[in-house]
Amino acid sequence: MTANLPGLRDIHLPPSPGWWPPAPGWWVLAGLLLVATLWIARRLLRMRLRHRRIRDALRAYDAALANADAASTRIAAASECLRRAAKLHKPSAALLEGDAWLRFLDGDDPEKPFSHGDGRLLRDGGFRRSVDEDIAPALALARARFVHLLEHADA
Repeated sequence: MTANLPGLRDIHLPPSPGWWPPAPGWWVLAGLLLVATLWIARRLLRMRLRHRRIRDALRAYDAALANADAASTRIAAASECLRRAAKLHKPSAALLEGDAWLRFLDGDDPEKPFSHGDGRLLRDGGFRRSVDEDIAPALALARARFVHLLEHADA
């Protein structure tokens, strides 16, 4: 049949499309990936700065306790550091006194370790001339609460 039509040639296909410029969908995907990458980088940076701030605060806490020579001054130093952390967590909490301060330190803990436990020493232990009790449990509670307050600080 092609012999009867002498002037016709075979069909020519158009060239395949190039890779540039990409289709609009690829631009949207690239934009979304860029936004996601920036968001993740920002979150990682904030998390790293937060961990550094907590680590530095723990060093200062440990140094304050190491510089205190007597048991009552160690309790006073722990209480002062707790007040500073409480001020970061909730500014009005640093002004609390007595049992209200201990209830704040208890937080959501159902065992109430500051109001009814070893942490009760933080209420007035720093003002005593001498502390006859074992201060290690109270200092361990204070350090744990210090870390908790820093982790949940708004700053």
